[in-house]
Amino acid sequence: MANKRDYYEVLGVQKGASDDELKKAFRKMAKQYHPDIHPGDKDAEAKFKEINEAYDVLSDPQKRANYDQFGFDGPQGFGGGTYQDGFDGFSGFGDIFDTFFGGGASRQSRNPNAPQRGNDLRVDLRISFEEAAFGCKKEIEVLREEECDVCHGSGAKEGTSPETCPICNGSGQVRTQQNTIFGSFASTRPCDRCRGTGKIIKEPCSRCNGKGRIRRKRKIKVTIPAGINEGQAINLHGEGEQGKRGGSPGDLYVRITIAPHPQFVRRGSDILLDLEIDYPKAVLGGEVQIPTLNGTVSLKIPEGTQPGSRFRIKNQGIVYINTQSKGDMYVTVNIAVPKKLTNKQKDLLRAFGDELNGHEEKKKKKGIF
Repeated sequence: MANKRDYYEVLGVQKGASDDELKKAFRKMAKQYHPDIHPGDKDAEAKFKEINEAYDVLSDPQKRANYDQFGFDGPQGFGGGTYQDGFDGFSGFGDIFDTFFGGGASRQSRNPNAPQRGNDLRVDLRISFEEAAFGCKKEIEVLREEECDVCHGSGAKEGTSPETCPICNGSGQVRTQQNTIFGSFASTRPCDRCRGTGKIIKEPCSRCNGKGRIRRKRKIKVTIPAGINEGQAINLHGEGEQGKRGGSPGDLYVRITIAPHPQFVRRGSDILLDLEIDYPKAVLGGEVQIPTLNGTVSLKIPEGTQPGSRFRIKNQGIVYINTQSKGDMYVTVNIAVPKKLTNKQKDLLRAFGDELNGHEEKKKKKGIF
């Protein structure tokens, strides 16, 4: 018994606390340490047991009087068995726990016949590199739920109409009363008869089987703006699924994926291009024709261009979306090395190499002296 804490201290009340004060303190602490909030937490579980034991003793006038007079070592003693016996583990606390955390009286009922907004939808659309750069118009096919064109959403057979549920009187919910150690609590649950709709359909519509909605394919036109990038989405307002009971429709999101280009690589609004030139062009310089999205343009290669050199061509990139500005094109030069040469070409190349090496040797000797 020496390790036990004073029951009043456990509940955080004074020794002369009233029944209402005890009950209020117990409810507050039981809510704080309930095992459903701390699953697997042994400390919280032990605390919860301690709180229940303290309240079991102090809420009983006879046990409280014995405890106040004799403490834990009273004539009959005060053990922790009331936690298991009275609550059957944690299961007996479930309904009260629901009342604390959104269940029972604290949960506001929802009108089952209120308008409900339709669901949003998403489709993926793959377009070409050029279509993303310049923009385009596309037609997509969407499968979505719509109001049944036979029963007009009622779910009832043509010429009939749903009837008000006699169990819940059209509310879609049934109210129950429960008495607990904390007092009387009211709770609501969906009506079993109408399944929370508040309506009974005796003769369902043959078209939608009483659901009031059917799935239908629709073709929708979408405008792709110039400059759109991979992963961006276009919102088509009101093109999602239709709402229920007069609710607004959802939206349709068209997510863009872009096919790769055989020559170009995109980085934001810039375009990257790898260009191979022959060795003489790199050494002597000259002009080369560069492919762009707007046709070919001339690029000047300076003498002595090294492999990996990069050149910028302004305004030959992709337009920034919803603007008139454009990115640039960056051309990276690589030197093409021929794999097969004629004997004459080999002789010329050797002569060039000898001449080049001899020139370099003269430069070194001149530098030494």
